[in-house]
Amino acid sequence: MRELPLRTQLRLIPLLLCCISSSAMPAGLGPLVVSPDLVREGGGKAPVPSASPATAGQAAPTTGAARTTSPAGPKAGSPGVTTKQGTTSVVQPVPTAPELEPGATEIRAEHIRGTRSVETIAEGNAEVRRDDMVLTADRIEYREIDDEVHAVGNVRLKDTEASIAGPEARMKLTEHLGQFDTPDYWFKREPHEKTGIDAAHTSPWSNMPLKSGSKSSSRQKQSQATSAQREVSGGGHADVMYFQGENQYELKNATWSTCQASDPDWYIKAPELHLDYDREVGEAHNASIVFKDVPLLWWPWADFPLVGQRQSGFLSPTFGVSNKVGLDISIPYYWNIAPNYDATIAPRFMGRRGTQLATEFRYLTPTEKGESRIEWLPRDNVTGEDRALGSFQHQQILMPGVFGSIDVNGVSDKHYFEDLSSRVSLSSRATLLREGRLSYATSDWWNASAVVQSYQTLSGVAPYQRLPQLTFNANRNELAGGTSLILRSEFVQFRHVDEDKPEGNRLTLYPQVALPYERAGYFVTPKFGVHYTHYDLDNGLPAVPGGPLTEGRTINRTLPIFTLDSGLIFERDTSFFDKAYVQTLEPRLYYVRVPTRNQDEIPVFDSARYDFGLAQIFSENLYSGGDRIADANQVTAAVTSRLVDGETGAERLRATVGQRFYFDDQQVTLPGETPRTGRRADILGVFSGRVSRSTSLDSAWQYNPRDSQTERFNFRVRYSPDIGRALNLSYRYSRDVLQDLDLSGQWPLGGGWYGVGRITRSLKENRITESIAGIEYDGGCWVFRAALHRFATNPEDVTQAFFVQLEFNGLTSVGSSPINLLRRSVAGYGKINDPVGDRIFGTD
Repeated sequence: MRELPLRTQLRLIPLLLCCISSSAMPAGLGPLVVSPDLVREGGGKAPVPSASPATAGQAAPTTGAARTTSPAGPKAGSPGVTTKQGTTSVVQPVPTAPELEPGATEIRAEHIRGTRSVETIAEGNAEVRRDDMVLTADRIEYREIDDEVHAVGNVRLKDTEASIAGPEARMKLTEHLGQFDTPDYWFKREPHEKTGIDAAHTSPWSNMPLKSGSKSSSRQKQSQATSAQREVSGGGHADVMYFQGENQYELKNATWSTCQASDPDWYIKAPELHLDYDREVGEAHNASIVFKDVPLLWWPWADFPLVGQRQSGFLSPTFGVSNKVGLDISIPYYWNIAPNYDATIAPRFMGRRGTQLATEFRYLTPTEKGESRIEWLPRDNVTGEDRALGSFQHQQILMPGVFGSIDVNGVSDKHYFEDLSSRVSLSSRATLLREGRLSYATSDWWNASAVVQSYQTLSGVAPYQRLPQLTFNANRNELAGGTSLILRSEFVQFRHVDEDKPEGNRLTLYPQVALPYERAGYFVTPKFGVHYTHYDLDNGLPAVPGGPLTEGRTINRTLPIFTLDSGLIFERDTSFFDKAYVQTLEPRLYYVRVPTRNQDEIPVFDSARYDFGLAQIFSENLYSGGDRIADANQVTAAVTSRLVDGETGAERLRATVGQRFYFDDQQVTLPGETPRTGRRADILGVFSGRVSRSTSLDSAWQYNPRDSQTERFNFRVRYSPDIGRALNLSYRYSRDVLQDLDLSGQWPLGGGWYGVGRITRSLKENRITESIAGIEYDGGCWVFRAALHRFATNPEDVTQAFFVQLEFNGLTSVGSSPINLLRRSVAGYGKINDPVGDRIFGTD
C-alpha cells in the first residue's frame, strides 16, 4: 500500500504577476494610490474613469488600494513630485512608503508614467509587489480597468511557493488567466498533514504511483510515513505556460523534475503537461522519463500526485534475481478506493516458478482498522503444486474499553517462504499465528481478556493450541500504608494437533499482597502470595517414557511464595573532561522462597526455562508458563553503578554485576532436564552506554566460577557520527553452541558513492551464514542502489537475491528496493536521499 510522497503544490498565488496601481506620473513620483473599486476580485465591472484634468506630470490622490513609487529620494536630473497648489508648483521629496495593507499593490521603477485610473507603465528595474508576491521586469504595463499586467524583459515572478522566470508574461490578475513565454519555473510546497490511512498506517508496499485511468502508466513507490516531513519541490522548463484559473497551469513542450540544476540529470518530458493544484495532480500526455539524456520509461498518458494524496494507477515495476525464483518481476496496480480504503493488485512473474498474483487490501474507520493479503501461485513450475498465502489482521473498538482483534496467517506448505521469499526473516519462520482476542480494560486497576489461539507449524515441534484462554488481572496499590493487592488468574483449555500429546484444562489463581517501603536512599518490599493451580486432564502422561497416555485425572498444586526485594542508592557528584555528572552506586538483594512440590505428573503445555540473565535472576520462577513452579531458597546479590549527565539527567553509562546464591539443591525440573547442584550460580556482568556522542557500547558476560569458564559473552560496538555513516561490530559466544562474528556498516566512499554491507561468520562452523554487499550513489536528485544478499536457510541450503534500484527523488523508482533489507541488517543505516528522515525508521 502506499502513502504518496508529499509533492510541491505550485499555487501561483493570485497569480503573482503584477498587481499594480495606476496613475499618470513622471519619473521620480511619490506614491500613487488606485481606488479599490478599480481592482476588485468579485469580477464586477470596473467603473469607467471620469474625465480628469490630470495630465502626465500631475499627481493623483494618495488614497486607495494601490500605490506607485519610484526609488526613495529624488535623483539629480530626475523630476521630483509635482502637485498643483493654486498657481504655484511645489517640488516635494518622495515620502517613505508605508507598509502595504493586505491586498494592496505597489509599483517601483526608475521611470513611471501613464494615465490615471487607466494604465501605468513602469520601466527600468520595474518591480510590482502585492502581499508576498514580487514581480520584476525591465518593463511592466498595468491596465487597471482589466486588472491586466504585461511584463517584458527579464521577467521574474516570486512568492513563498513559486518562482517563474522568462522573457515575457501577460496576465489578468483577478481571473488568474494569461501566459508566460518560455518560462523556467520552480514550485515548492510544505506537505499537508496526513489523514485517513496515510496518517494511521504504513505498509511495506511503498511506491508513489504515476496513475493512469484506462491507459498504461507507472506509479512511484511512496515513502514510509515518518514524523519528520520535508518540503517537496519541483520544476522545469516549457515553451509556454498558460494560467487557466487559480491553481490551474497548462504547459506546452514541458519538463518536470525535482533536480534544481539548470541541466537536470532526470526529468519528465511531455508535449502537454497540466498541473492541477485543486486536485493536487500533475497530468502528462505522451510522457517519458529521461535519465542522463536516455529515455527510460514512456506512457501515452500518466498523472502523478503534486502534494500528499493517493491515486489509483500502476506502480513502477520492480525486478530482481534470486536463485530460488530466477528473474523476478512485479507490476503492481494501486486502487485508491476511498480515503479510508485502498488495495494493491500485483502480478509477479518468476522465471523458475511461474506467475503469481498478490493482492493487499487496507481499511480504516474511526473504530476499526485492518489489512488482508493473498498470494496465489497456480502450479509451481518446480514443485508442480498450487501454492498460496493468506493473511488477515483486524483491530476494532467494540465499545468504550472493549477491544477486539483478529490475526490469521497461513500458507499452503511449510516450504513456502523458503522457496518464494528473499527475506531471511520470513524464510526462517517456524510458526504462523492464528489468533482472535477480546479484551476489556475500563479501569486503571483491573483488566480481562479472552483469546483463541493456534499456530500453523512450518518447522520444529508444534505448540499447544489455546481454545480458549481467559485471564483476569487486578492490582490495587492505593491502599493504606502503600499496601498493594495483586491478583493474577487464568483459565486455559489446551489442545494439540498430535493425538499422542496430553490435553486438558488448567486454572491458575495467584493472589498476592505487597508492602513496599521506600525512602530516600533505600527501599524494602516484602511480598507474599499463594499460587494455586488446578488441572483437569483428558489424558495424562505415560506411565513410562514412550508409553501410552494414561487416563484423565485432576491435579491440584498449591504453593506459598515469598519474596523480599531491597536496595540502597548512593549518589555523588563528579566530573569527566570538565563536564558535570552524577555517579550512583546501587547495591540490591532479592530473596525468594518457594517450597518443593513434586510436579512430575503435570504435563508441560507452555513452560520452558527462561534464558539466564539479569532479568531472570530477579524473578520468582525459573520457568515461563504455568506448568512448573521451581522450588527456591535463594538470594540474588547485585550492584549497579550509573553515570548520569548532571545537566540533562540522561543516563550515559551503566554497569551491573550480579550473582545468585542457593541454599538448597534444585528438585523441580522439566522432563529430561538435569537438576542444578551447588550453591552458586554463574556471575553476570553487563556494561552498556554511550561512551561518546557517536559511539555506543553494549556487552554482557556470564561466567561459571565452578568450571572457571565463560558460558556466554556478547559484545557490540556501534559508531555512527551522522546519517549515512555507521560501523558496527558484534561478537556472540555461547559455550558449545555458537560463536559468531558480525560486521556491518554504511560509509561514504567519496564522490557521492556509499558502501553498505554485512557479513556474519560462524567461527564454530567455519562458514559465512549471511552476507550483504551493496553500493549506493547519491546524484543529488536521484539515487542508485544495488545489493547482493546471501543467507543460509539451513546448513545445506543457501538463498541468494540481487536488488537493483534507481530512485528519482519525489517521483518514482525503478527496480527492486533493498532499503528494508538494509535497515533490518545494518544498524544505523540511513537513506542517503532522506536526511530529515528518522535514522531508524526513515522513509522508503
